[in-house]
Amino acid sequence: MRKIIDVLTFSAPIPVDGRHRAEELRRRQATEKKGNQVYLNTLSVSFVNSYLRYMGFETDLEKSNSWNVIQQTLMDVADLSIKNLGLLECRSVLEDAQFVYVPPEVQSNRIGYVAVQISKSFREAKLLGFFKHVQTDFLPINQLRPLDEFLEYLEEISQFKLDETCDDSLTLNQNLVKLKQWLENIFEAGWQEVETLLGTQSANLASSMRSKAGAFLGRGKLIDFGKLVTAQTVVLVVNLPPDNEQEMDIIVEVHPTNGEHYLPPNLHLMVLDFEGVCVMEAQTRSSNKNIQFEFSCEVGERFSVKLTLGEINITENFVIC
Repeated sequence: MRKIIDVLTFSAPIPVDGRHRAEELRRRQATEKKGNQVYLNTLSVSFVNSYLRYMGFETDLEKSNSWNVIQQTLMDVADLSIKNLGLLECRSVLEDAQFVYVPPEVQSNRIGYVAVQISKSFREAKLLGFFKHVQTDFLPINQLRPLDEFLEYLEEISQFKLDETCDDSLTLNQNLVKLKQWLENIFEAGWQEVETLLGTQSANLASSMRSKAGAFLGRGKLIDFGKLVTAQTVVLVVNLPPDNEQEMDIIVEVHPTNGEHYLPPNLHLMVLDFEGVCVMEAQTRSSNKNIQFEFSCEVGERFSVKLTLGEINITENFVIC
């Protein structure tokens, strides 16, 4: 449970490691003006980072552009990455300032903007308030929203992201093909016997190309890319060993439909891991009769098979359970 404290501002020392980082980045700049800009940006980010971590939010300085030497040199940036929420811009102001300057390059792709007043000693700072959005370079300090609203705002974003993730997860779970259930002759809709989709002769040829590790249980699904100029359907075949081991060898194949000799050219096949990162891929030319991938998955592991033809993408999601 995060701490929601009813305060208008927040004052505290700037963390020592943040001051050291600010000095380090300042020394790397070519001019004194740029060095001072980077120095203040880094102090602001370090201060906000310490505050939000105390309030229970997970941050990641290493993913923040402001913590990157090159980005700080090229841009006027003071962003802080908040896990699962996005980038928060931490703009510094000096004592007695009337406006917060927000450079044009950071006026988008931000979940909000906080004003950080840096003391004359550069050892302490004060959070003055925040803006949700900006549309101009100079924002009046007297129009800042208070910190208690800022924390509530972050909680709202956090809840929205959580609900969005749950909705995506629910949709994914509903569409998951559970491969171990195939061993019990339980198959999802659309997955048919390979012979039905390829014809007996083609199915036997496909079977001969599989791993020699033993017999495999296979099912195929017709993938329809719609009304394209070239062949518009292919058959996706997934094979797995008929045992119940902790790790399973998976064979994924793509074949032309019964009656076609070749796959459509420029068909792109990818195997994605559970994070959606491509781990295997291939693309057909003008005379490919099939594509085949072999890999292993542990029980409980998820993966996806993505097929792309032209501008059409079709993805099938699988889990070993």
